Amino acid sequence: MTTTPSQGVGLGMPQLPAPAYPDDVRARLEADGREIIARYPDSRSALLPLLHLVQSEEGHVTRTGQRFCAEMLDLTTAEVAAVATFYSMYRRGPSGDYQVGVCTNTLCAVMGGDAIFEALQDHLGVGNGGTTEDGKVTLEHIECNAACDFAPVVMVNWEFFDNQTVASAKSLVDDLRAGTPVDPTRGAPLCTFKDTARILAGFPDEREGAVEASGSAGPASLIGLRLAKGETQAPRVVHPRGEGGGEGSGESRQSRSSAEHLSSHDAPQDTSASDPSNPAGPVAEEGE
Repeated sequence: MTTTPSQGVGLGMPQLPAPAYPDDVRARLEADGREIIARYPDSRSALLPLLHLVQSEEGHVTRTGQRFCAEMLDLTTAEVAAVATFYSMYRRGPSGDYQVGVCTNTLCAVMGGDAIFEALQDHLGVGNGGTTEDGKVTLEHIECNAACDFAPVVMVNWEFFDNQTVASAKSLVDDLRAGTPVDPTRGAPLCTFKDTARILAGFPDEREGAVEASGSAGPASLIGLRLAKGETQAPRVVHPRGEGGGEGSGESRQSRSSAEHLSSHDAPQDTSASDPSNPAGPVAEEGE
């Protein structure tokens, strides 16, 4: 079967050509697109940020946006579509101003993420990936976002809302739909999904306070980073549950032996690489 540009494949249904952007929109996107492409030695490498750029225009990656990316990078629309449909951060259809993602991976799930997701589906009247009738909120369950020490976590346009409950999550989406300002637990101030997409395309984040935003990962997540930087910290004594360690036990936590129940994460351990008196030589081959 010969397929013309306006002919579909498979069912043989005709497809209308993708509409073009208005001239003023096209000119603006071309200027932004050239800026993005100039960052890369190989223009094809600019495809991912270009997809974020066109998503910032319409809120999802349309056929028009895919054709624009193809023309800017001298690719086929099939090559662009293959990438746009692979990554979940590129939306394939209209979605809300606020993408509300509930982590349902293991720790968040058992800490209440599953209950939050089910409650929000009932509360908003949408399923996974569904958007409210007012176009404000799209709900989805998401994979781990490396914030396990704040489980259960909800993300709105990739900003963190930590230690959520069913009640707080319902209040959060109600405020989003009502236009009531909400502040992420940490990180930059919240903005719309289109604005988020433009930032992900690599353009400056102009939100007031975005650079100075406070908050970070919790202590458990930062131990490896601190050790890598050569920072040290006092050993943490971990007592079996139910035993002493409280203020009323007559023995303060600081006065206990640092060798008692040390967590292996608290300080580097002696190894053959760090103990000159016990070097590890090369392993002898059998028969030597």
